[in-house]
Amino acid sequence: MAYEYSELVAQAKNWANNVLTQAWATESELKNLLEYEARTPDTLFADTTTARPLIVAFLGGTGVGKSTLLNRLAGKAVARTGVIRPTSKEVTLFHHTSVKIAQLPKNLPVEKIKIALHTEESKKDVIWIDMPDFDSTEKSNQGLVLEWVPHIDILVYVVSPERYRDNKTWQLLLAEGGKHAWVFVLNQADRAQAEQYQDFIKQLEKAGFKEPLVYQTSCVEHKDAGQIDEFDALQTTIQSLANKNSIAQLEARGLHARKQELSHALTAGVLHLGPADVSEALMQFWQSRFQELDALLTDTMALPMQQLAEHYATHTGDVSAKKIAHNIVPAIQHKLWDEWAQSRFEDALGQLVYHADKLHLPVPPLKQAILPLRTEAEKIIEQKTLPAVRKALIKPGNVVQRVVISIAGFLEVVLPIVAMTWVGYQVFTEFYESSLAQVPHYLGVDFAINSVLLVAIAWLFPWFIKKKLKPSIEKAALKGLKRGFAIALQTLEFEVLEAIKQNIQHQEALRAEAQRIIDACNEVEQIADVSANKPLERMLL
Repeated sequence: MAYEYSELVAQAKNWANNVLTQAWATESELKNLLEYEARTPDTLFADTTTARPLIVAFLGGTGVGKSTLLNRLAGKAVARTGVIRPTSKEVTLFHHTSVKIAQLPKNLPVEKIKIALHTEESKKDVIWIDMPDFDSTEKSNQGLVLEWVPHIDILVYVVSPERYRDNKTWQLLLAEGGKHAWVFVLNQADRAQAEQYQDFIKQLEKAGFKEPLVYQTSCVEHKDAGQIDEFDALQTTIQSLANKNSIAQLEARGLHARKQELSHALTAGVLHLGPADVSEALMQFWQSRFQELDALLTDTMALPMQQLAEHYATHTGDVSAKKIAHNIVPAIQHKLWDEWAQSRFEDALGQLVYHADKLHLPVPPLKQAILPLRTEAEKIIEQKTLPAVRKALIKPGNVVQRVVISIAGFLEVVLPIVAMTWVGYQVFTEFYESSLAQVPHYLGVDFAINSVLLVAIAWLFPWFIKKKLKPSIEKAALKGLKRGFAIALQTLEFEVLEAIKQNIQHQEALRAEAQRIIDACNEVEQIADVSANKPLERMLL
């Protein structure tokens, strides 16, 4: 899928903002992307479906004669020059009256723009711009230049014999090289030496220009015989490029260079996400470290658990297990998860962050991911431990104990009834037989004693079993505490692992999104062949 350049820039900036929001990089590290320039020469005009003029700008340092060259092109003084104002502090536009510029660059002071119009049909296809002195000590001048540069097709780099090695303007050339066509003018050639001209060409070739297009001009009113002045050739060359085909070629190459630069900026931005193959190592480190922490906390919590279990056994009295379970003091976390335990857990998290830093993984996103766990550790301990204790107290002991106790409880009722029934039957039978006999008789003391013993044994036997097999509240509570604490520690380990996984997933998502934009920037585009246009070929890097 093909994307417009402006859309790619918007996507790249949105990506950079997401990276910044998630703390993978700082604003200064992403400055190139956050402030990336989306403007092109087309953005000066509202209607991009019709042919537009060629936009040409004079660029150079103080006193090299940019304004004088523009005035010479115009045939009149449209840009102020002279001793009174040797430094250009404004942008001067010189174009045909039929040209309609829809919008000027943003944040541009209106008082620093001068527009001069003309009616010459031969020059209507070119907008000439005189830029402020880029090497000026006034930062505003550099700002004006940088605001206009994205809108330029051809930059006419003007130098003088004394200033052809100007560093500030040269750095701009190196930075903007591939986005524009370049024409070079050695002005004030009447004062130049042949060695300076040759040295200037060598410097341009080092910068990447093959056979750079360099013109020597002299703007003195009275020229000596044989004085070099290629001003007319400069004007003719620029005018020859003011056609739909040349402008389309410049646009295609400029957009290609801008997309490549955006691709490089995104590639550099992706480096701030850290390596892509450290997730497994980080999780293994945490699991290893938490095993040590688990063993330490389990050992050190043995005494507090025992004391808490004894507390339940001491203060419950004859209250049933269910009532005990639902009246557990919700202060377990204060006894089991004290400041010492919290400190050990935070130490482990700190070691995790340190290890992530050793793996060259940005630590701020990981810190954000695990931050809630630092404050919620006590809550997790409580949430996992209390239900385990309640469950243990509601159903104390093991299954066999509970079955035997249930049977004993049943027998505790049934056996005495059966014993008393048997005794009653014996008494009734003996009474009936005695009434039939001529000599009445009774069961006797032995029977009475035996009957009492039988009933007592029938009741005491199941009661004794229940008594002996009754689970210990202390042991049940201790068992619940141990189980709940183990579950709580597993939960803490799992939550941290999930935080690590989510952090890695965010990294992978950001990386994938950046790669998608990079691939879109690197899509093969048909760039017009300029070999047939010799002047234009010499103007491009």
